[in-house]
Amino acid sequence: MTGAPGLAGGVRPGRGHWLAFGGLAAAVFVADQLLKAWIVAGFEVGVPVDLVGSYLRITISHNTGALFGLFRDQAVLFALFSLAVIAFIVWYHGRSSRSALQSIALGLLLGGALGNLVDRVRLGYVVDFVDMGLGSWRFYTYNVADAAITTAILLLVVLAFWSGRRAGTAGG
Repeated sequence: MTGAPGLAGGVRPGRGHWLAFGGLAAAVFVADQLLKAWIVAGFEVGVPVDLVGSYLRITISHNTGALFGLFRDQAVLFALFSLAVIAFIVWYHGRSSRSALQSIALGLLLGGALGNLVDRVRLGYVVDFVDMGLGSWRFYTYNVADAAITTAILLLVVLAFWSGRRAGTAGG
């Protein structure tokens, strides 16, 4: 393993882990903001545009809430919460990232959190535009930042499960 011993007995991330973490966070943030700017400039709010029939379409919406549109009109509260989450992600990465995959997951999480934070601070809402579904049944509209956050959470769950299984087989 690379890196220096951490205070909690783990291994601190080495330079490569920090580069993966920061580089991926920056890439997600830039892709999210550029795609949102392009979508907002070229499409009308609430007017669906089919990409793959009605299965995948672009529909711009303004999400003033959180996950799945919960707790609407709380942009300031969520911006403050996002700042705390961002600080925690960086702190957690510095204290306990033991694998490249964990650095990647945390980089995705950081980039997504930053992308949505900038929308909340700048616009008072998050721009969502990816609309998936079948006919009248639609999944919640989301964006690149949301997709990165979801992917990161799934990766972290898999890593936690995988680590637990490895620890269980190593002990017995």
